[in-house]
Amino acid sequence: MADLNGALKTPLFALHEELGGSLVDFAGYALPVRYPAGIMAEHIHCRDSAALFDVSHMGQALLEGPDHETTARALEALTPSAFAKLAPGRMRYSVFLNESGGIIDDFIVTRPADPALDGTLMLVVNGACKEKDYAFLEQNLPQGITLKRLDDKALIALQGPKAVDALSRHAPKADSLTFMSHTLDQIDGKSVGISRCGYTGEDGFEISCAADDAEAIARLLLNEAEVQPAGLGARDSLRLESGLCLYGHDLDENTDPAEADLGWAIQKSRREDKAFPGADRILKGLAEGPARIRVGLRIEGKAPAREGAEIQDMDGKVIGIVTSGGFAPSLQAPIAMGYVPPAFASEGTKVKLAVRKRALEAEVAPMPFVPQRYIRKP
Repeated sequence: MADLNGALKTPLFALHEELGGSLVDFAGYALPVRYPAGIMAEHIHCRDSAALFDVSHMGQALLEGPDHETTARALEALTPSAFAKLAPGRMRYSVFLNESGGIIDDFIVTRPADPALDGTLMLVVNGACKEKDYAFLEQNLPQGITLKRLDDKALIALQGPKAVDALSRHAPKADSLTFMSHTLDQIDGKSVGISRCGYTGEDGFEISCAADDAEAIARLLLNEAEVQPAGLGARDSLRLESGLCLYGHDLDENTDPAEADLGWAIQKSRREDKAFPGADRILKGLAEGPARIRVGLRIEGKAPAREGAEIQDMDGKVIGIVTSGGFAPSLQAPIAMGYVPPAFASEGTKVKLAVRKRALEAEVAPMPFVPQRYIRKP
């Protein structure tokens, strides 16, 4: 058992113990890295059916202002994304930027569908960054816009192609949602917010609920035939196969969105107004190409390359570094992500990865490694 002294407990802590979860300290919280079935089985079950993850360590908060336009513009000043025209009930991925255009954190913003909440935006930020993020927001939000932390909320992710079947039996509105949309519903009489999104590349949902309701909701979903619990290990291998970034690994304050291949998160209106931190650096990188860029890597053989491994050209010269890597259960092969100069970023480019005094042969590959299966239309 890992040393969990000082680790915070999520509302599902007792359930994790009951289910035999191997608990570790992650972002200051005691969370299961795996259950008795093992990471490989949990990963495959998510791809084939539905897996339930505890993501209650994530930060949930509200930005509240007098009207949507005012709140949206306040958030736009700190990010490169557009929110003013975000439709009610819709969501958007974005990043907070420091003055030089580096990424402070990535996050999801939702505009509530309820007209009574006009002027409110819901945020979900990374658990390891939430205190930093909240301080950043409080220091930089204009007068009239307030940050309200939702520390009394839990967050459950139900992911996989059969997640909709399991959830719809208890929350009928879930089936009508499309990717990156949100609604309010009830599960067994308990009020919940449901988003059709996730971190696995599969169709799925994130369910926000009162902390006191989380265990009952999780047990209800786990009783469905399609659903099994999954831990941090499967969550990481699933997101890596899907080419999704993990903050503190693939993203940090020295990396800008152009380098991270996140240009899709910068809408046309923001490229034109240039009114965000680091705009000159980021827009130049998008127009001319950044000095380095995030790429996918397929590795020959079975040995994985982990974070920190050097990426070399075929002559052994160091050209970059691996930021995420591991074995892909869906592919039965090792994969990785890392940063290289544009000259080495083309699909099929041969490189070497330095792993324990060995040079593993690899080649640049398109991402996602496994096709994403989001439900974009009803």
